[in-house]
Amino acid sequence: MTIPTQPTLSFLRSELTSLQAYTPHPGGAAGESVQIEIDRVETNESPYDLPPALKQELAQMWIDEIESNRYPDGGHDGLKAAIARYVTESLSSDVSILPSQISVGNGSDELLRSILIATCIGGGGSILVAAPTFSMYGILAQTLGIPVVTVERSVVNFEVDLVAAQSAIEDTKNPPIRVVFMVHPNSPTGNALTTAELEWMRSLSSDILVVIDEAYFEFSQHTVVAELAEHPNWVVLRTFSKAFRLAAHRVGYAVGHPQLITTLEQVRLPYNLPSISLAAAELVLQHRQSLLATIAETMSERDRLSIVLTAIPSLQVWRSDANFIYARITGVANPELAMAELVIKLKSQGTSIRHTGGGLRISIGSPAENQRTGSRMTQLLT
Repeated sequence: MTIPTQPTLSFLRSELTSLQAYTPHPGGAAGESVQIEIDRVETNESPYDLPPALKQELAQMWIDEIESNRYPDGGHDGLKAAIARYVTESLSSDVSILPSQISVGNGSDELLRSILIATCIGGGGSILVAAPTFSMYGILAQTLGIPVVTVERSVVNFEVDLVAAQSAIEDTKNPPIRVVFMVHPNSPTGNALTTAELEWMRSLSSDILVVIDEAYFEFSQHTVVAELAEHPNWVVLRTFSKAFRLAAHRVGYAVGHPQLITTLEQVRLPYNLPSISLAAAELVLQHRQSLLATIAETMSERDRLSIVLTAIPSLQVWRSDANFIYARITGVANPELAMAELVIKLKSQGTSIRHTGGGLRISIGSPAENQRTGSRMTQLLT
């Protein structure tokens, strides 16, 4: 058999050859020969599927209401109205969010891409991120040819280096920084925005769009949505993939100034969400009280697992405002190698965690999964 030679595809953008794509971490077998059950505590999903009754209701909607030969609701009107009601009800203030302030995307990733297209593409600007953080901010920018300016976070509490961030904004001229990404709480480190970070965001020029990623809002209960009316240059991103248990359906949304939302609607792809995903998102919002009732257990389990991991002498564990824990191995010559090896050993025993951002991100699973995670990490590190 003749193996074809590698073609030279000169029409591809040369800078993409060095792009490090986002790598999903699916669960599955620890090896090719030994098949074992894997505790998937690496992607910050809910450990619980939708209740069978809700899945049955959704399946019946597919049978009775959804026409496979027809395009979905391209305007997302019903879902936008439901999201606006939910966001408004979750605020402790008298602020009301309108459907005109909502844009729905195929996960938050599509919304991030739309934001970059609307602000920076074609040499219009660059973005500012603080590492470690969610890698897709930088990856999406690179795929669009947008420069990424990176500053560091404190090694103590992972607060953004605000002096460096401000200097970067003042010094970056060609192209200037147009978008700043702030995460509330941050992934993978789990820390919510501090008072100093919030004040810095409020001080930024209205020429800069501040994207506040609140993917873990339901766990942290920290939000800046009530301030959006005062800051038309802010936009909040959220997702149905975590607390609402719809990771398979890929539904995210943005909350912002109506003019910004109109632009995001203009640049997004038509019919960007399938009918079944739109139906699923509306369904879980209708049943949000029962679905979100498990959050209290998740938070209790997070604190319990944190105590177990903190007792491991070689592991430094940080406080988290999300449904995951961030830790690093200390006291060894090569911490990165030690953490990479730990991830492999844990996977062989049936626990899959993520090595990212110079540390270990451990999602909170079911009580049984958390017990096994704590036991296995204690055994391997002591």
